[in-house]
Amino acid sequence: MALIVQKFGGSSVADAESIKRVAKRIVETKKAGNDVVVAVSAMGDTTDELVDLAHEVTPIPAGRELDMLLTAGERISMALLAMAIKSLGVEASSYTGSQAGMLTDAQHGKARIVDVTPKRVREALDSGHVAIVAGFQGFNRTTGEITTLGRGGSDTTAVALAAALDADVCEIYTDVDGIFTADPRIVPKARKIDRVTTEEMLELAASGAKVLYIRAVEYARRHGVTLHVRSSFSNAEGTIVYNPAEGETVEEPIITGIAGDLSEGKITVVGVPDQPGKAAEIFTIVARAGANIDMIVQNVSAASTGRTDISFTLPKDQGQSVLTALEVSKSDIGYEGIQYDDQIGKLALVGAGMRTNAGVSAQLFRALHDASINIEMISTSEIRISVVTRADTLNEAMRVVHEAFGLDADNEAVVYAGTGR
Repeated sequence: MALIVQKFGGSSVADAESIKRVAKRIVETKKAGNDVVVAVSAMGDTTDELVDLAHEVTPIPAGRELDMLLTAGERISMALLAMAIKSLGVEASSYTGSQAGMLTDAQHGKARIVDVTPKRVREALDSGHVAIVAGFQGFNRTTGEITTLGRGGSDTTAVALAAALDADVCEIYTDVDGIFTADPRIVPKARKIDRVTTEEMLELAASGAKVLYIRAVEYARRHGVTLHVRSSFSNAEGTIVYNPAEGETVEEPIITGIAGDLSEGKITVVGVPDQPGKAAEIFTIVARAGANIDMIVQNVSAASTGRTDISFTLPKDQGQSVLTALEVSKSDIGYEGIQYDDQIGKLALVGAGMRTNAGVSAQLFRALHDASINIEMISTSEIRISVVTRADTLNEAMRVVHEAFGLDADNEAVVYAGTGR
């Protein structure tokens, strides 16, 4: 008998028929002799709709009250799913994040999990029940308050439960047949990947791949949880995301996949005095504004002026707060001007095989050149190359690069619904 944690996203439980279909899959897993724990998201676009509703009531909703509002979405879906499972003759019990022992810090809106004590979930399993847990939410023991984990919280809930329960596998159900070499909505001939390491998946998720959230992959890697990404709409085998055993040697493909991201903007601080400590001043201010920096480029300073330009990318929703913070400190830093560009796209090429194969950068740049796509910024890691292009050329860049590296499949991928999560 295996212990399996399954996670179903909003597109998988978007309506009553979808919930009944998911219930049948869960019952099949249970009747195959497995213990089953399910983490479930809110139905369809419920979370976005609740956020919009809150902003109709007030421009700046209080964090505590917003968390109380948003957790209603998962409570609805968990209860409906438990009802659907019971109607199929299998006992099921639903639990909120706090009832399931998801303990977090006190930060509303993007709380971090600090511990998982799934006593009631274990009791449900011991009683032969399927345990349904509301994703995305937790509880702070010190304040006694409900919290939410932020975007990707249901994925993280599932992985955290799998780690705490020592599950055999954590299955992440979505609306595509697994992880692909690119988003099949943009690159129709993207190929499904059978197996991918958590290291590569971290790079893909951080670069914009939508199937898995980076926090969930980080948690899986840290706690040794094997992930199995599958479709709610088919019985395809999906993709295994795994931690290679220590000393394990596997022949890695040069390129595992590519990802595109339109969620970032670019700030350029113009005319910064080329002096020790100026970059530190800038990024200390950026950090205090709560921004997450991705790519950084500093131009060679002009000898005649002794000044340089520093560009960096960050999430668009953090752009305005950073601009304001930097403008307040303009005289202290001594820069000449500041520019903000929210019409950029980021393309990332990921593959563990880059470690041992030369010429990947040249092939990437040649493919983009042949398509007349300009590169504005470049960043690399051991297994990733990222470039910034214009936003309106990103999709074409993804298709061109995918083909150039021989990743195209013979047939187009099947996409069932939703957004890939």
